[in-house]
Amino acid sequence: VAGLRILRGMPADSTDEQVYTAWLAERKEKGQSDFAPLHLQRILVISAVFRNSEGLRVHSFVDRDGKSEGKVIQTFFNTLEKHVPQLVSWNGGGFDLPVLHYRGLQHGVVADKYWDQGEDDRDFKWNNYISRYHMRHLDLMDLLALYQPKNNAPLDAMAKLCGFPGKLGMDGSAVYGAYKDGKLEDIRRYCETDVMNTYLLYCRFQKMRGGLLEKEYEQEIATVKATLGQLAATEPHWDEYLRAWG
Repeated sequence: VAGLRILRGMPADSTDEQVYTAWLAERKEKGQSDFAPLHLQRILVISAVFRNSEGLRVHSFVDRDGKSEGKVIQTFFNTLEKHVPQLVSWNGGGFDLPVLHYRGLQHGVVADKYWDQGEDDRDFKWNNYISRYHMRHLDLMDLLALYQPKNNAPLDAMAKLCGFPGKLGMDGSAVYGAYKDGKLEDIRRYCETDVMNTYLLYCRFQKMRGGLLEKEYEQEIATVKATLGQLAATEPHWDEYLRAWG
């Protein structure tokens, strides 16, 4: 909304609701959707499943005071800089990462390693986070569709078709309403279940491509369920997730 206020030249004392309503009316008149362009999105939560030899954990970077978006984005990229992990997403190249780019640019975020395409580390020339066809960032939706947008499948649908829980009670269209109602924790929980669905689909993909043997895949699924079982003691959305999984 702050971006809309600037671009529309609306008075500084206009409320967020006034700015948003005026923009929405204009979009409706033009027959356009109420989905904001990526450069006008705002980041509240970045959730991730971290998996290494030490185990599996779920973590969220959250803008809890409504003033720390830049810090949240910088912390995410600092984590990437430190560990240089493979990133796995579902439509990350089409949505999540471009939003991080635009918002990071506005906040003056620094992300050297992320943007390296071989200038600093020669290995990154052949495998970096930016190239669509490299594996350092794997947009699983894009790959499974063979890079043809008409073939894209929704995360929720594919998760459920593969026997995983999928989305629980909220989808992307409900996030702004939840934000206006101050339901930041609900948004965080929604994001966390989304990344868990993505991780489970990635495990299934690894099994399909031979990266995990059947026994290894079953062990990983057992690890996920055990980890979520521990988290469920204090985080009710994981209890709901496990019950939906069956």
